[in-house]
Amino acid sequence: MAHLAAAKLPYRDINLKITSDAYTFTSPSSPDAPSLVIDRPMGDVRLVQGGSNSSKRPTRISSISGILGIIQLPLDKYVIIINKAKPMGRLKGQMVYKVISTEILPMRERQIHDPDEDTFINLLKTFLAQGPMYFSYSIDLTNSIQRQSHADTSRPLWLRTDDRFFFNKHLQSELIKFRTTGSRSQPGPQPAIDPYILPCMFGMFEIKQTKFKSTPLTIVLISRRSRYRGGTRFFTRGVDEDGHVANYNETEQIVILNDSSTGLGGFAGSSDMQSGKFGASAGQEMQILSYVQTRGSVPTFWSEVNDLKYTPKIHVRGTDAALAASAKHFEEQIRIYGDNYLINLVNHKGRESKVKESYEKMAKALVSMPKERREADRLTDEKFTTIQPGSSRQQFDRLHYVYFDYHSETKGMQMHKAYAIVDRLREAVDAQGYFRGVDMPANNDGRVEARSLQTSVMRTNCMDCLDRTNVVQSIFARHMLDRMLQDVGLLAKGSSFKNEDPEFEVLFRNIWADNADVVSTAYSGTGAMKTDVTRTGKRTPMGALQDGRIGITRYCLNNFLDGPRQDAYDLFLGVYQPGEANVGTNLIFGDRRPVLIQAIPYILAFSVFIVLVGIFTRRPPGSSVIPMRLFILFWSSVAAWCFHFVWTHGMLYVNWPRLNPLSYAIDGYTENFTKARKDAVIGSLVARHERGLSTARFINAEEGKKRIE
Repeated sequence: MAHLAAAKLPYRDINLKITSDAYTFTSPSSPDAPSLVIDRPMGDVRLVQGGSNSSKRPTRISSISGILGIIQLPLDKYVIIINKAKPMGRLKGQMVYKVISTEILPMRERQIHDPDEDTFINLLKTFLAQGPMYFSYSIDLTNSIQRQSHADTSRPLWLRTDDRFFFNKHLQSELIKFRTTGSRSQPGPQPAIDPYILPCMFGMFEIKQTKFKSTPLTIVLISRRSRYRGGTRFFTRGVDEDGHVANYNETEQIVILNDSSTGLGGFAGSSDMQSGKFGASAGQEMQILSYVQTRGSVPTFWSEVNDLKYTPKIHVRGTDAALAASAKHFEEQIRIYGDNYLINLVNHKGRESKVKESYEKMAKALVSMPKERREADRLTDEKFTTIQPGSSRQQFDRLHYVYFDYHSETKGMQMHKAYAIVDRLREAVDAQGYFRGVDMPANNDGRVEARSLQTSVMRTNCMDCLDRTNVVQSIFARHMLDRMLQDVGLLAKGSSFKNEDPEFEVLFRNIWADNADVVSTAYSGTGAMKTDVTRTGKRTPMGALQDGRIGITRYCLNNFLDGPRQDAYDLFLGVYQPGEANVGTNLIFGDRRPVLIQAIPYILAFSVFIVLVGIFTRRPPGSSVIPMRLFILFWSSVAAWCFHFVWTHGMLYVNWPRLNPLSYAIDGYTENFTKARKDAVIGSLVARHERGLSTARFINAEEGKKRIE
């Protein structure tokens, strides 16, 4: 019975044996359990009692932390293993690990390298090296503490996960399929494979043991990134047809009292190897307080189209077109969280106003008898706008739209004025509450006994759901943390930890600034802006300078490097599946633009170099000035023309995703290519040397290919 209970949890220790005909995974601490065998070269999965029975001599035997999953690429199938994991701390007595290094193991030993296959593997390697992923052998990181309190702990860990945050689910799909239906040689459900299926969460996990006014406590911050509509800043915006929004994150702030088990001791060789259960101190009940917020893109159909301009054009489709998708999104949000307070921080003037207006139209379309209320002051003609349902007849009447003019309120580095949003929503915040539960000393199944529940959620957004969003989320988190500490008797009513314990205040600020950086890096490629506000409580000139540097870095990344990053997301999450692509012969990642168009940025760089050499090189005495001036003038003209061409045909030089081409990118690319063919200087050369249609750069991504070596 003990073994059956342990088998519900992933194995903490896995040995990998590699032979020429199989990869064999076994758990030394569970000698009676079957081995997982992945046959080579076909990649078939099976369970074998007592080892693989292979007569082949192993080429390698190693200990690994877990199996991240299996992926099919055009030419081969690969198993991805976690070689090294770093212990981050104990949550509810259970160790949480961060994936540090992985390895991609092929089914076939390839003698000849294929450019596309190598690019696919490099995309995966880069993604795995940069993506912050976490897992636990004994606790479900994908669910909030409140959802865990209602979980059926008799089920295997991977079956308890929140599907949105089971980030490696696509990679685990082959093992899950085998578990559900078996194979030809082993038909029917295969529950013995459960301990080999390891769910991972992508995002941020930080746990700190600290003290508040001499009382020990643990503070934890977790941000879980959704595996749906994953991607980069300008290539994933708004909502998709299935109701999933870009850059969706659930952030949970947890406070634990009477917890004696958050340290790193004993993480490797615990005597209780499979259960991993460590409880609170004898006779004490461990109290767990949790507050959840969400962030996500405005759930309408909108996009920002890269064309090398610092502020790309915004395209917003009509509200009616996105109504069904938005309804799907909010149906799920209401089902999971209850009432949703939709806190919109985008600007109400300028380019962002279109997105704000589309959100407000959507809110009015969804709720019954919408009642709109606008407030203004001398700073802004739209300080607060609320759209509330006039009744509670239908499901969507649990949506409450709130607009806050963040930029006008905080103008002149007066960031403290952002706290006004909590004052305006105090009644709603107090009503929503937070989760409070206890883990009794005698409790053996790991469940927390709920004492009070959080009944609604703050869903915050700005344009990117990064910088402004994180500042406002940290303000709500601060307010709720004050309330938690007051309710447990560590803080007097009406006071704040900011004034009571400066060290705890610094810890709180830094943990939320770290969260801003992690979420921002995953989406935009850089850390967050405005983290000086989060870390210090005020806007500083140095912080503004740092934001300028981040803005320039984002511009370069989002225009010239994000195509492969988006492709890596699509590949890892299964949005693009090369194994299912149609047969073709073109290289997927080949640049199909005419060589002349590709060469213009290089000619520009060369021209600038020549001009600088001409300006700063010393001339011999008595030499004529005019030839050098004509030389510099000529190359300056070449540089100016090249710059003008690149700038006016910007969409030809953006690094677009190749695997799932964006419809607006194909249209814009075609339009810019047509303009280039009519250019007075090089138009005729471009037309003569073009290779196929202007959309050929994307066609191969539609058709895919399978080439036999």
